[in-house]
Amino acid sequence: MCLPAAVRGLLDEACRPVKVLVTGASSLIGGGVATSLVRRGESVVTFQRRVVPGLTDLPIEQLTGDIRDRDALSGAAEGCDAIVHLAAKVGVAGTWEEYRSVNVDGTANVVAVAARQGIARVVHVSSPSVAHGGEPIIGGLADPPVLGRKRAWYPESKALAEIDALAAASDSLGLVAIRPHLVWGPGDTQLVGRIVERARANRLALVGGGRALVDTTYIDNAIEALIAALDSVAPDAACSGRAYVISNGEPRPIRELVAGICRAGGVPFEPRNVSLRAGQTIGSIIERVWPLVRRGAEPPLTRFVAEQLGTAHWFDPRPAKDDLRWSPSVSIDEGLTRLERWYRQEASAVDQP
Repeated sequence: MCLPAAVRGLLDEACRPVKVLVTGASSLIGGGVATSLVRRGESVVTFQRRVVPGLTDLPIEQLTGDIRDRDALSGAAEGCDAIVHLAAKVGVAGTWEEYRSVNVDGTANVVAVAARQGIARVVHVSSPSVAHGGEPIIGGLADPPVLGRKRAWYPESKALAEIDALAAASDSLGLVAIRPHLVWGPGDTQLVGRIVERARANRLALVGGGRALVDTTYIDNAIEALIAALDSVAPDAACSGRAYVISNGEPRPIRELVAGICRAGGVPFEPRNVSLRAGQTIGSIIERVWPLVRRGAEPPLTRFVAEQLGTAHWFDPRPAKDDLRWSPSVSIDEGLTRLERWYRQEASAVDQP
């Protein structure tokens, strides 16, 4: 049957793979999102400061640049249908201006480019820390961001970025903010890597004895949640203009999780216990002195980090399940098993002649 040209054009457009720009693909989550999108048949462009070796064997167009460079970002977004924005300055080392320019201005650039190029779907990756004011969070929701935290530059800048991003959601721009909570898994250097390194060096400490009940997110679940958000967001979607906390939905004492990570990494679990008050005091001193003696290096503790490690924070998983049609597929126990397998494979590879 011969179809009219106009009909053929509509069918071709409907069958065309979605073209997605992923910013910050050098991160564990960003690289995982880019890889998963390619594997399900999407066209992917990544934008980050350097080429990611792990993505070079995939049909991904890697473009390098600074998220603060709007013109470079605009070029990367050319022809894209959606953006997953992960590029950010993370950690606790750096000045306010560094965090503000990357996280706030960089996010503003993403929103501006999307609006100018008619990109109607944006997933902004935020953090649960934007709403953590130091008090325990018990079965919480994605509460409004907290502003005015001194020296906690990462959550402060991410809070400002999320506020501005969600305010940009409109009848032509669907935008959702996703807050993955304490993501970990094979290859993670932020949480797992530091725990294993400190345990190996006999420098592992637990604030409040690690008794605080905290939920976390296995890496595969975080990646799947971002893709679910990408599939769900649209200008008229229920999730547009809203924030969602993503986690495994399995709150456990921090001590239990850290012990599992140490076991998987093959290192001793012999932590020193530090009270919450002592941790806050020590963290306050370190964050003032550290930039003077080890500028650019990550401090071992800050007041904000001590508060996060020493207070309960876990969240209600129902909003993400209802609006994003997402629920975690990998349990904490299965994640720890996978992590142990990964460490064994890494050790075996090192032992090979």
